[in-house]
Amino acid sequence: MRRQEGESMTVGREAMDPQLRRWGIWWRRVLSRHGETGLRRAYRVTRLTRPMLSAWRPDGLRVRREFVERGDGTRLRLLVCEPLDPPSNVVGMVWFHGGGYALGCPEQDLPTCRRLVARSGGVVVAPDYRLSPEAPYPAALEDGYLALTWLRDHAGRLGVRSDQLAVGGESAGGGLTAALALYARDRGEISLAFQMPIYPMIDDRAVTESSRDNDAPVWDSVTNAAAWRLYLGARYGTRDVPAYAAPARATEFGGLPPAFTYVGDLEPFRDETVAYVENLRAAGVPVDFELYPGCWHGFDRIVPGAAVSARARRVRDEWFAQAVRQHFAPQPGAR
Repeated sequence: MRRQEGESMTVGREAMDPQLRRWGIWWRRVLSRHGETGLRRAYRVTRLTRPMLSAWRPDGLRVRREFVERGDGTRLRLLVCEPLDPPSNVVGMVWFHGGGYALGCPEQDLPTCRRLVARSGGVVVAPDYRLSPEAPYPAALEDGYLALTWLRDHAGRLGVRSDQLAVGGESAGGGLTAALALYARDRGEISLAFQMPIYPMIDDRAVTESSRDNDAPVWDSVTNAAAWRLYLGARYGTRDVPAYAAPARATEFGGLPPAFTYVGDLEPFRDETVAYVENLRAAGVPVDFELYPGCWHGFDRIVPGAAVSARARRVRDEWFAQAVRQHFAPQPGAR
């Protein structure tokens, strides 16, 4: 839904995909316009539910925990998701969960990890990265790079190809995906074969049409601003926000890995995702992109039975399978 100059992006029920409408109205009633206090409260509540999620394991997937020591002596927990049969010479992906950088845990994305493993026979590493209420930027990015480094260093024993490391995630996880692609390119220590930043959270400035005064279900402009304030801390609202925190601020997109993404046309992240895709294409980076009409943030997860959700999953899975066949990136110094 496009708005006229000066108008709010009010998302009426008729703008929503018919199969998403009822759920969208309900979600907007119970989950909208969260400020920082609301997000901190939600963070505390979701921490209490972690033990229940940690005990669940989907069928057809082997899941185990690994712990990697950070520089300060604390440990990063990784969920390593593997096929039941020992993998050999397969893709390895670091996958980031969503939650506005403030909420969530890797267990919530185990169904997605299972789909990725089933499609490729590969290995998915999902880090329990630090969340903004406990540690703002750059903590999550540092954890992401630590997980990627661990995957590279243990590729041999995991059965992963060293020339096919990838990153992906949804929402804030998509933002971390884009940030890590930039960070890895600039450090020059690890090469990425491809990236999958799904409806990524990548712009803190609220300067796009879709990000201003958007009252869409699940994730609106008020909640988005609060989440960025938590993630950026004292940097919020200043010019001192690096592209590694908000990848939409990047000015150089050359040398980034091939990408796939999609976004709903009703959500705040629509325009920043479109701009990211356009910038990648302008830099010569191969990109596949889908824009889904009538869809709000996280539509495919919240209403998985909707036809548009099934299409989004199918297109994503097909691109991923194709990327596994086509995209490779030897590690620096490899012969």
